[in-house]
Amino acid sequence: MTKVNKGVSARKLARALRLSRRAMLTGAAAAAGLAVSWKGPFISDAAAATPTLRPLMWLPYAIKETIASFEEKYKATFSPTFFDGNSEAFNKMKVGGTKDFDMVMGDGFWPRLYFRQGLTQAVDYGKIPNMSGVFPDFLPPNFPLLADESGANKVAAPNCWGGYGITVNTSQVAAEDIGSIGLLLNEKYAGHLATNSRFEENIALMGILAATNLGTIGGERPDGKPFNPYNLTDAELEETKRLLIAQKKLLMTRYQDYDALDRLMRAGAVWAAPEFSETYRHLTVLRKEGKLDFDLQHVLKPKEGGLGWVDTWMISADADSERVELAHNWVNELLQKENYVRVVRSTGYGGTVDVRDLLTADENELYFMNRSAEAAQLHMFDQPSSPEKWERIWSDVEAS
Repeated sequence: MTKVNKGVSARKLARALRLSRRAMLTGAAAAAGLAVSWKGPFISDAAAATPTLRPLMWLPYAIKETIASFEEKYKATFSPTFFDGNSEAFNKMKVGGTKDFDMVMGDGFWPRLYFRQGLTQAVDYGKIPNMSGVFPDFLPPNFPLLADESGANKVAAPNCWGGYGITVNTSQVAAEDIGSIGLLLNEKYAGHLATNSRFEENIALMGILAATNLGTIGGERPDGKPFNPYNLTDAELEETKRLLIAQKKLLMTRYQDYDALDRLMRAGAVWAAPEFSETYRHLTVLRKEGKLDFDLQHVLKPKEGGLGWVDTWMISADADSERVELAHNWVNELLQKENYVRVVRSTGYGGTVDVRDLLTADENELYFMNRSAEAAQLHMFDQPSSPEKWERIWSDVEAS
């Protein structure tokens, strides 16, 4: 069996994926604390004159080689602060962060919210020549969330992407049962299904199936906008609750982390589970190394629809002209193909820049580099429209 090339061993890939912002939990906070608290003992006049770019960002993208390249090329200092979740970053920006940070990262609907709240300014794609390498699927108008509602202003530049699809052991699950969210409710596989323990993904994913069952997913919505699984009607929430309660008796577990899911799937105990593709990638590498005796499939976009995210870079509203220029230069440097391939390999995320010619065939498959069209069709992560209702639904499911 051919190994994934370029040093992407199972161990290295697993380590990189464990640093995913969606799995690192306290690790990011600890790393962030170290980064934020460090202060140099002395700043010379020359150092004080060096321009500094201060991004508020996710830890996995602080890749030392790319940072060193940027600092050398632009004679600047890159001084990041790290966060774990979108809400944390948004709250920082709302309480004076626009003066403390020159850039901020976000995904899904967040860039529009930042811009609408006056926390960020428009991004000038004309100042980012390497945007030419981005897949058209991740550019407005094909991917409208990178522009404001009017389409007149670009509110963010794309970075990486991923989905919350269903990883399937194809030696245990019949081909005709793969491809639908309904697999997670199929009694044929009772005791061999798992989901994560977070109510947001459970309700949103099952909400897509609920709206499909009710025939409301393509109809006119109360808010006049396209269907969004994070903005479900009361009837859709009730159907979602019914489905989740029905699913509960079929589950082996609600896994807490990817180490747990890895073990369960590798042992053949769990045959299908929705996840952020980390277990799929890890086990796929093991399969190619001959250390796993079954094949896997990752259903990124079930026939009813799926969930996903696209990480983006935004520019703070209060960044001065020098730092605005630096911000554009940083994004341009990051998106440069030789740098960007390092981002994909280091993080294990899907790439928005077409670097397929710099990756092996195994890597292109592993990082979904040929699946950008599917990614653009996913329902992007958002905040529940009514957290109170969602928490009540989840409490009812848990108590059932």
